[in-house]
Amino acid sequence: MILTSLLTVVLATFATIVSAQDDTQGPIKFDDVHNRTTIYGTWSSGSKNVLTGPNFANPANRTFNYPKTTGVSYSFSTDGFYELARYRFNGNGSEPTCITGVIVWTHGTYLLNANGSITLNSFGDGFQQVQDPCAAESNFIEDYNTMEYFMGWRIFQDPTAGYKLHLFQFDGTPVAPLFQISTTPNMQPTRLLRNITSATDAANSGLTRRDDSEPLMKRSSAQVSSRWVPAALGAAGLVVAAVTMGL
Repeated sequence: MILTSLLTVVLATFATIVSAQDDTQGPIKFDDVHNRTTIYGTWSSGSKNVLTGPNFANPANRTFNYPKTTGVSYSFSTDGFYELARYRFNGNGSEPTCITGVIVWTHGTYLLNANGSITLNSFGDGFQQVQDPCAAESNFIEDYNTMEYFMGWRIFQDPTAGYKLHLFQFDGTPVAPLFQISTTPNMQPTRLLRNITSATDAANSGLTRRDDSEPLMKRSSAQVSSRWVPAALGAAGLVVAAVTMGL
C-alpha cells in the first residue's frame, strides 16, 4: 500500500514536470515578469561606447573605428536580422603583460526559438582583429563568422537605466547586461557587404596582417585590469541572480 501511494506521488510529480516543460515550448510571450519589452532595437553594455552600425566597422576594407572603452552591442530587427559589435581584452594569468585585444563585427539572421533560445547565423562577411604582443604574429585580421546560440534571454526594467537585456550563452554563461539604446536597430545594410576570400588567398595577399593598423593595445595593463575586475564581479553577480530567479 505504501509503495503504491509513493508510486502515485512520483507519477503525479513527473506529469507536472512534463506539463511545465510542454508549456515552455509554446510561443514566446512578452510579459511583465521577464520580458518587459521586445528584443527589437539596439542594445549596448557598460558605458555604451560600443555600438553597432556604420560608425563601428567598415566591412569593405575590413577596418574598425575603435571605441573609447570595451563593450558589446547587439541589434535585432523586426524582420529577423541582427548585428554584433564587440571590443574586449583577454587577460593572461600566467603572463600578465600578454593581454590580447580583440575587436569583432558580424551580422546575419536570427531566430527566436520557441523554447526561449536564440540562434544567430552570420552572412559570412564578418571579421575580427586580434592583437597579442606575445604571439608570433602580433597583429592580424581574420574572418569571423561563428554561429551563436543563446540558451535564454530576459528583459527587465532597471529603475535608473531603463530596459536591460540579459543573454545567456549555450552553457548558461551570462553576457554582460545590455541596455536599450533605441527601439529602432542601428545596423548596416542587411546583406553581404564584402567579397568573401578564402583564408589561404587572404594570407597570400597579405590581408590577414594588420601591422600598420591602429594598435588595440594602446592602454596600460593597469587600465585594462581596472576594467576587467568589475566586469568579472558583475558577471558573477548575474550568475547568482540567474540561479535565484530560476532561469
